[in-house]
Amino acid sequence: MWRSATGEHMTLRFAVPNKGRLSERSVQILKQAGFEIEDGSDRKLFAAVKDRDLAIMFLRAQDIVRFVHQGAVDLGITGKDLVSEAGLGVATLIELNFGYCRLSVAVPESSGISHIKEVKTGSIVATSFPNLTKKHFSEKGKRVEITRVSGAAEVTPQIGVAHLIVDLVSSGSTLKTNGLKEIDVIMESRAVLIGNKKSVRSKKAEIQEIVAAIKSVSDAEDKKYLMADIPVGSLEEIKKFLPGIAGPTIMKIMGRDDVVAIHVVVDKDKVYDSVNRLKKLGATGILIVPIDRMVP
Repeated sequence: MWRSATGEHMTLRFAVPNKGRLSERSVQILKQAGFEIEDGSDRKLFAAVKDRDLAIMFLRAQDIVRFVHQGAVDLGITGKDLVSEAGLGVATLIELNFGYCRLSVAVPESSGISHIKEVKTGSIVATSFPNLTKKHFSEKGKRVEITRVSGAAEVTPQIGVAHLIVDLVSSGSTLKTNGLKEIDVIMESRAVLIGNKKSVRSKKAEIQEIVAAIKSVSDAEDKKYLMADIPVGSLEEIKKFLPGIAGPTIMKIMGRDDVVAIHVVVDKDKVYDSVNRLKKLGATGILIVPIDRMVP
C-alpha cells in the first residue's frame, strides 16, 4: 500500500488500450505476469487487480501517452509510434515483443512515384500522425500540406482528399487492397511500456516490481522450452547447437546409462531446425512447451 506525503492512500494506476491492435495482448501480458484483473472483460473504465494495490484503466491508445505525462496514470502500454507523435516527456521503460508495425509513406500505385524525392511540392498528405509526418517531409526537403484524419487514411487518395498518405503498416495487405504502395518508412514501431517520470521516482520500488514482472513475460515470448532424451554419445554435438541460457540441463534416466534427458530454452525461430537435428542424432521423446515467464 502506498501513501502520499500527506498520508493519503495512493493506488497505482496502469493504463491499457481499450480497443485496437494492442488491446488484447496488453491485457494478456498483464495476466501472464501474475496480475488477476477483476471484471476486465467488461471493458469498464476501471478494473481492480486482485490482491494488489493496482487499478487498470482502459483508455484509447492515443490518449495513454497524455494521461501518463499528466500523471493521471502512472504506467501505460501503448505504441512507440504514438509516444513519438505526442512528443511528451514520458519514460519508456520496456519495448515489448508485440504490436510490430512501421509508419510508412504510401502513394497510389498509379501515381508513378517510387521515391519520396519524387513527391511534388504542395502535395496533400493524409495522416493521423501530423507531427511525425511534418518532421519527416521537412527533413527530406519537401513542402507538403498535411490533412489530419482519425482513421481510414488509405481511402483518402481514392476519394480525392489527399495525394498520398502516412499510416501504420504491418503486412501491407490493406495498402495493396486500396491500390497503394510504400515509398518510404518514417519509423519502426512496437508496443512499449511507459511511465510518468515523477511516479517512476516516487514509486520506484513498486514500479520496478511491475516492470520486472512484465519484462519476464516479454522475454519469454520468443522462447520455447525443449525436453528430449538423447544418446550419451551425441551429447557433445548437441551442446554445440543447444546452448540454452547457461547450457542445457542434463539429467540421468533411471536404469539407463546410454541415454540422458536434456531440458533447454530455445529461441522460437530455431525450434524447427533444433528438432530435426536432434532427431538425426537419435533423440526421442522430444517435447516443446511454451514459457509464460523468464525470471532472471
